[in-house]
Amino acid sequence: MLKQEAERKDGCKGCSANVHVSEEQLDRIVSKLASHPDDCVDDADYAERLGTCGTCPSLQYGTTCAHCGCFVRVRAKLAARGCPHPGGSRWKE
Repeated sequence: MLKQEAERKDGCKGCSANVHVSEEQLDRIVSKLASHPDDCVDDADYAERLGTCGTCPSLQYGTTCAHCGCFVRVRAKLAARGCPHPGGSRWKE
């Protein structure tokens, strides 16, 4: 039973899946998004969004938003997405 508890502690709240991803995995996802420039914010806005997320106390594992469960590097790249902070978006509009 202790092993299961340890796995859940490091996994998703709703399952036992591991929520940690490597930088290489995120790089691959973001590079695929970049091949659809009409769906993405420009590099300056992307950097600003990531900077804001990097200082947010709701950032988990350095990659994941506690409010929506998304990978912030992916969400920040997508133009149609906003910051899901319950107090209102922390990203500039």
